[in-house]
Amino acid sequence: MADPISELLDALRAKPSQAGILSDFDGTLAEIVDEPADARPLEGVPELLEGLAGRYALVAVVSGRPVSFLARWLPSSVVLEGVYGLEVARDGVVVDNPTAAPWRPIVDEVFEVAHAGGPEEMRVEHKGLSLTLHYRGNPEIDEQVHSFAEQLAQRSGLSMRPARLSVELHPPVAVDKGTALRDLAGGLAAVCFIGDDAGDLPAFRALDELAANGVTGVRIGVRSDEAPLELLDAVDVVVDGPAGVRDLLAQL
Repeated sequence: MADPISELLDALRAKPSQAGILSDFDGTLAEIVDEPADARPLEGVPELLEGLAGRYALVAVVSGRPVSFLARWLPSSVVLEGVYGLEVARDGVVVDNPTAAPWRPIVDEVFEVAHAGGPEEMRVEHKGLSLTLHYRGNPEIDEQVHSFAEQLAQRSGLSMRPARLSVELHPPVAVDKGTALRDLAGGLAAVCFIGDDAGDLPAFRALDELAANGVTGVRIGVRSDEAPLELLDAVDVVVDGPAGVRDLLAQL
């Protein structure tokens, strides 16, 4: 009996010089952790990505994380789309989205306000061009955090974006993982995206749009206790956790 994952990957392996491998980071290449700063790619993943970057036309990580964090753990041969595409690193050179760049001082100010106030158990993560209000470990303050985020958004002009047990505040710029994927995939004949959360759904929808123009898209979902059913229903195949992703990268 044929392996369905292997059959899907054949579309990428057939012509690697025309194919792209794109992936989320948290929950996909790295396990979910209570403290965001503690996240690390699974052992062996950076080396796999390095090898794939020498074989495929494009290997990229598209994440809500800032490029400064991703670059500590991933090889420079991997294109990094940080903060959902608000900043991009190629060969170690980081470029801000020009529309978002003027918002850095405002994000700094809102971070200071959020750090000084807000629900007691809330944790604030500064991402340069955005910030995240975390309540992982304290789900009972969900409504308080969302209410506080709404106040910050109204005062600052930043946009709210729900995330996994957190709320993100971004510059009001129309970027997401779907726009990031479309920007990266130009000229490719086949593209896969690997993701585990609702924030990855725009990337899977972008693959649907590219398919209308003849690009082969492979949608890979990552199963976890927190993976939304909507995501698992939107993909071609599901693997179990970051370990399953590592095995898949090895097959590529």
